Amino acid sequence: MRLDKWLWAARFYKTRSLASEEIGKGRVQVNSQEAKPAREVKPGDTVAMRQGPVTRTVLVKALSQQRGPAPVAQQLYEETADSLRLREAAAEQRRLGADPAGGYEHGRPTKRDRRSLDKAQDKAWGDRWSASVDQ
Repeated sequence: MRLDKWLWAARFYKTRSLASEEIGKGRVQVNSQEAKPAREVKPGDTVAMRQGPVTRTVLVKALSQQRGPAPVAQQLYEETADSLRLREAAAEQRRLGADPAGGYEHGRPTKRDRRSLDKAQDKAWGDRWSASVDQ
């Protein structure tokens, strides 16, 4: 069975074209080797794929020609213990990471702040109608 079709059937990617695209970018390896979308996959192969910041490593248990419900798709593979541990560590790291909005001290400017910013910007430009320097 084709690798891109198996990744789609196992619900790692929403479409076969997305699976092919990720394989083409080098984010998927089969048995520690770079793969192509048409690479044949059989039970017992190890597939490593990078999804965002996390690398998942799964063992192919079965093949399916069609995409089924999630519980059926989960029977097509078995995730390795190292992969599970790394995914949990990454999730914990994201949970403990700084809030992106926490870097803003004052938040969004109020209407009054906005008007004062506009006044300051108008004074900086003066009466000039363009950014070029008049001589």
